[in-house]
Amino acid sequence: MEAGRRLQPAANKHPLLRKRKRALEWLLEGTVLSSGYIVVAALILIFVFVGKEAVPLITSAEVHEEVSVGSMVAPTTGQVWQPVAEVPKYALLPLLIGTLKVTLVALLIALPLAVGAAIYTSEFAGRRTREIIKPVVELLAGIPSVVLGFFALMVLATWLQDSFNYRFRLNAISAGAGLALAVIPIVYTVAEDALSAVPQTFRDGALALGANRWQTAWRVVLPAAMPGVFAACVLGFGRAIGETMIVLMASGNAATMSWSPTDSFRSFSATIAAELGEVVNGSAHYHVLFFLGALLFVITFFLNLLGLWYVRRLRGRLEGRARAGGKG
Repeated sequence: MEAGRRLQPAANKHPLLRKRKRALEWLLEGTVLSSGYIVVAALILIFVFVGKEAVPLITSAEVHEEVSVGSMVAPTTGQVWQPVAEVPKYALLPLLIGTLKVTLVALLIALPLAVGAAIYTSEFAGRRTREIIKPVVELLAGIPSVVLGFFALMVLATWLQDSFNYRFRLNAISAGAGLALAVIPIVYTVAEDALSAVPQTFRDGALALGANRWQTAWRVVLPAAMPGVFAACVLGFGRAIGETMIVLMASGNAATMSWSPTDSFRSFSATIAAELGEVVNGSAHYHVLFFLGALLFVITFFLNLLGLWYVRRLRGRLEGRARAGGKG
């Protein structure tokens, strides 16, 4: 009887505890859900604001007296970017070439290093080595881009010019090398997580069939983790094409038509950062800069969508092969 009386107060508290638990769950669920909606709404609002300021380039007759989308794509005054000249010139192609050039150089440097480091730490490195390499690489993501830009400007550009006798000290190689330092941690982190998520049974089966560790990593683990690795590369591309400070400081800011990586260049993001602070609000130049921002946003958005579609396609192929192998 005494034991029953002692347990009775605790039993009476159960409904109250359940109500509090449910209220806490509802609160957490509502917070997470609202956070997702806020992110989506912020993305839409950013696009609406940038698009609203870029629309006059298409619709305004006053802006068309100075520039239009057609004159930017196929200018009659030559492929020159001189928005503050007596006769303003807005050529889109030199900026597009510069943006693609530095992005390509950065990815050619960053992707092999990041994916190779991810394979090493996931498949070959010991526990202590992994605990050292992974935090050090991920710490690069915390370095401000202006610091990386200063490093590329003062150290990398000088060293590369002295080593290879470049005509121009600031070019796509120096800017791309500095930009690669910002891309590597993103690609490395996502790729390493994808490789580590491959089931251990894949490795054990390959080793049991006589494969060595390198063959297992290259022919079994990497293909199984390919959707995640490809997603990491897409994220790295988005990081590279939208970077501003590193490119602004180490590019030379010359809007040229050259595809040579040793020539100076200017990108979309660097142009916006360099000119938006001094442009007259509401002028044709102002709307052109917002058009560049909208164009950069659209390019990144659709490339991310394309990457997401391809990742799902790869994942579907791998799942189909796994099911076929299981049935066989």
